[in-house]
Amino acid sequence: QLELVESGGELVQAGGSLRLSCTISGAIYNYYYAVGWFRQAPGKEREGLACINSSGGSTNYADSVTGRFTISRDNAKRTIYLDMNDLKPEDAGVYYCAGSPTYSAGRSGLLPASYNYWGQGTQVTVSS
Repeated sequence: QLELVESGGELVQAGGSLRLSCTISGAIYNYYYAVGWFRQAPGKEREGLACINSSGGSTNYADSVTGRFTISRDNAKRTIYLDMNDLKPEDAGVYYCAGSPTYSAGRSGLLPASYNYWGQGTQVTVSS
């Protein structure tokens, strides 16, 4: 059973930056898991933002965050990061990380259905 815990969400001003972390536990070989970051705003569907394969050598991003967000991982620390720059009010929401034993290339990696395990989420608020 893979467990994921997000952290780092907070209130930030528009134009600011934030780093979210997703720590994995419960798996013998955590580095086998692909991870995605998702966002859900009130009244909206969960949106895929970025994903990364087990080695960190392959990533994919949603158009809405390309050039502003960067996903990375440190398997020694069992942690996946989402660095967010130039934050906008529309970036606000609950951010979730999710894990899967297989990496889905292309847009499939940004679909919630591609992931088996989910964290509880961390709240990001962006003030204008």
